[in-house]
Amino acid sequence: MTPPVSPPSPTFVSTDPLRDPALYINRELSQLDFNFRVLAQAMDAQVPLLERLRFLCISCTNLDEFFEIRAAAVRHAQEFGLPPAPDGLGPQAILGAIHDRAAELVEQQYHCWNEVLRPALAEAGVGILHNRTWTPRQRRWLRAYFRNEIMPVLSPLGLDPSHPFPKILNKSLNIVVVLKGTDAFGRAGHLALVRAPRSLPRIIQLPESLGGPQNFVLLSAVLSAFVDELFPGMDVQGAYQFRVTRNSELVVDEEEVENLALALRDELADRGYRPAVRLEIAHDCPKPIMQTLLQNFGLPENAAYRIDGPVNLNRVIQVYDLLTRPDLKYPPMSPRVLKTAEGIFESVAGNDILLHHPFDSFSTVLDLIREASVDPNVLAIKQTLYRTGKDSGIVEALIQAARNGKDVTVVVELRARFDEEANLGLADRLQDAGVQVVYGVVGYKTHAKMLLIVRREGRKLRRYVHLAPAITTAARPARTRT
Repeated sequence: MTPPVSPPSPTFVSTDPLRDPALYINRELSQLDFNFRVLAQAMDAQVPLLERLRFLCISCTNLDEFFEIRAAAVRHAQEFGLPPAPDGLGPQAILGAIHDRAAELVEQQYHCWNEVLRPALAEAGVGILHNRTWTPRQRRWLRAYFRNEIMPVLSPLGLDPSHPFPKILNKSLNIVVVLKGTDAFGRAGHLALVRAPRSLPRIIQLPESLGGPQNFVLLSAVLSAFVDELFPGMDVQGAYQFRVTRNSELVVDEEEVENLALALRDELADRGYRPAVRLEIAHDCPKPIMQTLLQNFGLPENAAYRIDGPVNLNRVIQVYDLLTRPDLKYPPMSPRVLKTAEGIFESVAGNDILLHHPFDSFSTVLDLIREASVDPNVLAIKQTLYRTGKDSGIVEALIQAARNGKDVTVVVELRARFDEEANLGLADRLQDAGVQVVYGVVGYKTHAKMLLIVRREGRKLRRYVHLAPAITTAARPARTRT
């Protein structure tokens, strides 16, 4: 006798109202919208002119990082068939929307540069000179500069069956050159690549006798103007700058690796040549050449962005630092400095101190660590470090504290994006000085800014704590213990 068949179970349908895709905004498209708001600051006539230039460059740098991390993750999701995002859009639909929105942002960025900021800078006496506007004297000086300073470090590469397409470094400036004729070895010319080493300055400041020091020329313009000197006996039919952006997200399974630092070093060695996600190319580049580049980088056509200007526009930010024009910048701000006659520890022991940066100077925090590093009553210092920058006063004080015999423990976040290599070097330097270095918690990224100082006061130990949320920092003594 056969057993009775159970009725089929009803199909499970989620009744969770929070799963409704209509409730969510796509996070990638939201990030692009944020960069439109950054660009709006560059278009605001009430903002000082050089500050507007900074906002333009910030929007360009942000877009670079967006493609390196966000767009790269979506392309990865598409390749592996991952499910839709919470807003209901699948990876392919998101990539299409990214292209449309990013193309609009790029168009507005170069409109801001070509039609708004560049003319306004020229009117203010700051020239970012196009090669069409060079005077004969400027052209002669730039040609000599090219021959003496640029040409010796260039290594043009012809593309033919014996010279395959080379590896192109992430976000590096390159020129693809169309050639006609034969070279010194009798080989017919077709295409060549000229890669600009990162050792070359992207902004060239003209001497005062030629309109400087407030006149500048982009390296890409100089390369395009004199690239024919690299190919004697051949006819240069065209020279088109391009730049490729690659996936820069580091993927390390922390639970599988025994040494996170070594694993990150291995990943960093390959970061500059990981899969491509975007191609920026001169707007007048012939389509067959663009197709050749897309094919070599393994990119679809909607990953190409035609650029009416320098492909590395964010490098123009250097002009801000090269110019001494306070009339074109925000007025300098002088933050308040905490002044104590008795010392920081005594002041904090009396009452909590709230610091609001940047209106309160961060030097107070530096003074606290420096005082702790030499105070004979301080026994231990424990701190988290996310990004420190070069020549960090905090790092120097921590090293000094360790050398003075204090117990120093530092949590270094190795995965601070684009600062991983710097943080690896920082960790090595701290360890060499006798600092105990911890690499954070598996599965989490340490972004908090915390400092704990243990100090002997009489027969008791008192702990002083510095906490730094997003906007304010607070220094306070913790509860004492015997």
